[in-house]
Amino acid sequence: MIALLLAAGVGKRLYGDDLTQPPKALLRFGGKTLLQRHIEVLRGNGVDRLVMVVGYRKADIMAEVRRIGAEDYVQTIYNPRYRGGPIISLWAARKIMRQGDDVIFMDADVLYQPTLLERLIHSPHESCFLLDREIELGEDPVRMCIRDGHLVDFGKKIEGDFDVVGEWPGFMRMAPRIAARVADATDDFIERGTLEVTYEEAMRAVLLSEPPGTFGYEDITGIPWIEIDFPSDLLRANKIILPRISEVSESGGEDDVDSGPMAERVSRA
Repeated sequence: MIALLLAAGVGKRLYGDDLTQPPKALLRFGGKTLLQRHIEVLRGNGVDRLVMVVGYRKADIMAEVRRIGAEDYVQTIYNPRYRGGPIISLWAARKIMRQGDDVIFMDADVLYQPTLLERLIHSPHESCFLLDREIELGEDPVRMCIRDGHLVDFGKKIEGDFDVVGEWPGFMRMAPRIAARVADATDDFIERGTLEVTYEEAMRAVLLSEPPGTFGYEDITGIPWIEIDFPSDLLRANKIILPRISEVSESGGEDDVDSGPMAERVSRA
């Protein structure tokens, strides 16, 4: 099993036009960068290697890889078109997705309690998503739609009647066949010149073309996490999410996470 991490973007929604800021994978929380946190969880759970798609300030990212002694663990793919649409970064990793490995797909800009990623790595589902039932209002969250126990749709602007609509934290597990199909879907977008779309559209295309039950999901409601897109996310990450992660870690882990209906809202804000 390998992990695929997209870390090429400039973080425009977080930094605006300020190009002196570090890539979001290098944001620090509790003395560790997000990248260091990702690698520690992946290594600790038996994932063989991490493949990173880099672009913006790639030298800074490689310096961090060296600082934490992960040169033998991390493989990088450079996306020179990192200012283009997000689909380009996923497309840059198409060969990796066709190598026949199980793939853990990850967003670089998520701070989370390690249990979140562990659930995905050790899931009995060969291909699955993570689902947080506590969904943020608005158009930005990526929605996961469940009907009759099956994941039936996925994306930001989804309409229809569903039993459950949750939020996707940006992590996905793909069996080798599904990973190859996602790579094929990115080819389709690139060949058509449809570049201003999110990479989720390639994943959605595969989901909708597969029979129900191909994709499972792991419910991680109540586990602290936040995707850092905006300055308000960064503030919430430091003030609310990081202390919650520390509390869970210090008190013994997942059994202390409240996932009931009265659970505090700890995902994106």
